Amino acid sequence: MPTYQYEALNTVGQTVKGQVDAVTSEEAAAKVRAMGNFPTKIKERASRRRKGEEGAGAGGGRRQQLRKVGAIPSKMLTQFTRQLSTLIDAGLPILRSLRILEQQQKPGPLRLAIRMVAEDVESGVTLSDAMGRHDKAFNALYTNMIRAGELGGVLDVILERLADFLEKSQALRRKIIGAMIYPSAVIFFAVVIVMGIMIWVIPAFEKIFSDMGSKLPPLTQMLMDVSRWMKYPGWIIIVASPIGALLLLKLIRMSPNGRLMLDRIKLMIPVLGRIVSKTGVERFCRTLGTLLSAGVPILEALSITRETAGNEVFARALRNVRDGIREGESFAEPLRQARIVEPMVVNMIDVGEETGELDKMLEKVADNYAEEVSVLVSSMISLLEPVMVIVLGGIVGTIVVALFMPMIKLLQVMQH
Repeated sequence: MPTYQYEALNTVGQTVKGQVDAVTSEEAAAKVRAMGNFPTKIKERASRRRKGEEGAGAGGGRRQQLRKVGAIPSKMLTQFTRQLSTLIDAGLPILRSLRILEQQQKPGPLRLAIRMVAEDVESGVTLSDAMGRHDKAFNALYTNMIRAGELGGVLDVILERLADFLEKSQALRRKIIGAMIYPSAVIFFAVVIVMGIMIWVIPAFEKIFSDMGSKLPPLTQMLMDVSRWMKYPGWIIIVASPIGALLLLKLIRMSPNGRLMLDRIKLMIPVLGRIVSKTGVERFCRTLGTLLSAGVPILEALSITRETAGNEVFARALRNVRDGIREGESFAEPLRQARIVEPMVVNMIDVGEETGELDKMLEKVADNYAEEVSVLVSSMISLLEPVMVIVLGGIVGTIVVALFMPMIKLLQVMQH
């Protein structure tokens, strides 16, 4: 009888390891659960003879496994997850489903990932472990939900929930990005037009004013000085500033304290801070609710949610929440002390704990916050439009007034 090595979480959330004898991995998982533990990893222990065969005849396979696939676009990953769920729900084996989806994909990172995962599955590796080897393509949330589906025998249901989660997250992200395209484009073209006026149009007027020989008004003189600065080195500084700012931010985010500082600053920005905060709560609630509905233990689910939070403030708060639960507190109390969500959310989570439907309550909170984020983004865009018109009108008006002031002064002199 084969021997399986397992890793599991006990009743207090501690990791335990051991071995069990079983005919299949499902039977091994059932034995681990019978001990009062939740299995997180089940793997058959290879015999010495099998290891020797693998060493002699699978050198190329090892080299293949060392290769890792890069990031996959979220839209393609969502579509793949939905299709895989449909095929497995129809009764097709995992390997056959992967081969069908591989043939349908165009050459690219997703097709490569499917092929490498299928090769690993064909060699006896579980689907979750095969995907876990490509952490850039399939993150911790994805692989842990797949593992929970495998151990519970409900992989098709878990894939469907995972596809729903990815679609909702992608829809919110698409709304935010789509709403920001218009103001970003307006600001970009406005900067380009103003730079063009300052570099090519203003110098022509400067030559006219110099031929007049009269002293320029202070506003006009300031405009000429800015135009000369804009020609060199001003335009270089303006073009290089966004690139330099992005590099600086990336450098700061390389350290945990730097990420914490930047994320705190983002939360303090008016309007934008509320959007970032509500987006973080929506992501945290949807991720945690999806994991809990898949049967992942709450401590493990909180660890995964913390890793995928995307905001260091939320990540550190979730770590404190996890520590509080390990010490025997309820979910709501340490979350209330963390102060990362509104009291209403804490109360809804408290009700979810009492009724035993925490995952459904988290999904409702996530849906509400997604709607609030959408409304906030629309409000911010509505506010930005008149602000941009006023600012651009002020800049153009200042340029026009500065250019006409010397001409008006000249006409006044000629009349006298």
